[in-house]
Amino acid sequence: MPSGAQDEADIADRIYEAAFVTERWPGVLEAASSISNSASGAIFAFDDSGLVRAVSEPNVQALLDELMAEGNWQRSDCVQRMLSLRPPSFVRVDDFMTAEEIARDPVRIRSSAFGIGSHICSSVVMPSGEIVLFVFQRWHRDGIYDQPVIGRLDGLRPHLARASLIASRLRLEQARNTVQALRQIGLPAAVLRASGQVLAHNDLLEDLSEVFLPTAGGGMALADASANALLQQAIARNEDNGVVRSIAVPAAKSRPALIVHLLPLRRDAHGIFSGGDILVAATAVSASALVPSPSILSGLFDLSPAEARLAAALATGRSLGEVANESGIAVKSARTYLDRIFQKTGTNRQGQLVALLKSTHPFG
Repeated sequence: MPSGAQDEADIADRIYEAAFVTERWPGVLEAASSISNSASGAIFAFDDSGLVRAVSEPNVQALLDELMAEGNWQRSDCVQRMLSLRPPSFVRVDDFMTAEEIARDPVRIRSSAFGIGSHICSSVVMPSGEIVLFVFQRWHRDGIYDQPVIGRLDGLRPHLARASLIASRLRLEQARNTVQALRQIGLPAAVLRASGQVLAHNDLLEDLSEVFLPTAGGGMALADASANALLQQAIARNEDNGVVRSIAVPAAKSRPALIVHLLPLRRDAHGIFSGGDILVAATAVSASALVPSPSILSGLFDLSPAEARLAAALATGRSLGEVANESGIAVKSARTYLDRIFQKTGTNRQGQLVALLKSTHPFG
């Protein structure tokens, strides 16, 4: 077997390995870069909400972090053109752009300053509706991609597409297994993408249809308006910092009060293909004389240390004035803390807050 063909056969094997051993994707990109004289390669996954996940070779990780954090991709004609075109084979991105568009494109400006010039791109449309872009880039000094090199990457494209589809199905199955495992211990649960779209849920969550409501685009909402505002805020913040939140849902005639917990499923290379980003689980509030520690309350409800100490003290039955005096703070400051606690826990009265805190247990 010629050396070039042998290299490509080896890369194809590595591609299929990455479908099952998902941490291998950066190594696959490095191998594909090596046969195409590329500076680096990257994979970007988009859904209806935009860019949701990405992975690259380590040498351009700083550039990728800027692209993700600052939202430059949204202002990039190059990115938008490729999303619209959805090229079924690798193409030179510049062939579909004017010189003026390239010159003003924020992604290309930053990439050029980094030393990167020519880009090529291909896409795979996933059964989930996501669009995955495979992008390779060259250093300025190495010139543009010629057709023979593009042909070599096109030879890998069917393997990339099949492996992507396999990885996507495996990730979806993993999400289903997660929520079913929680079902076995009696927890209603769902796995969401960072955008809030539900990937999988169990039947216990379906039984709470008066609590959890479907939304347009396959999302999730809470029927209680105050609790839902906290839920949507937590989903949005999870994209930035993987926030952990617990949200109180008031009791109704047919059910006790609930606490809805959001836990981040950390986004990294293994989550590139239809990966879940957020685990949602619900636990019932049960009567208890136990008062959680300030550190637990801080984690459950995203309280500051001062807010958590105040909340824990109030849960012992003392008045706001007593707690303020014992803590050496003004009652006015204590009221300010209490207002923030109400907002974060979805409560609006001190008695309601105390009842919630005394019956709250940490999830997990």
